[in-house]
Amino acid sequence: MSITRHQIREVAFQALFAVNSNPDTDVMTVVDNLLEEKHVSKCPDYLRELVQGVLSHQAELDDEIASKLNSKWTLSRLPKTDLIILRLGLYEIQNCDEIPNKVALNEALQLAKEFSDEKQRGFINGVLSNFI
Repeated sequence: MSITRHQIREVAFQALFAVNSNPDTDVMTVVDNLLEEKHVSKCPDYLRELVQGVLSHQAELDDEIASKLNSKWTLSRLPKTDLIILRLGLYEIQNCDEIPNKVALNEALQLAKEFSDEKQRGFINGVLSNFI
């Protein structure tokens, strides 16, 4: 069975959330388990790029996200779901040239619709729009 780019982003989000919750977790084992649930036998290259890219650039992504927050907010105050969505969206905007920035933003907003709430969706839109 094939997997869509949106489903790839969902799996990336879920794997990154699992690692954020338990740093000792092997992220690729989580990815493989999530793909197995979707009946996907081979990990798509783009999924591997997203997960490993976000993890390897996390400090820089966090610094850039923090620079766009108003003075009342810090990364530690953000819900973990929103921070992971912001990291994924920003990673795509900055590192995935084949993905138009608007598509990366819209996909981040779709993840927010699925895993967060409407108020936070607006927040994510506001932060990521600063990078486009």
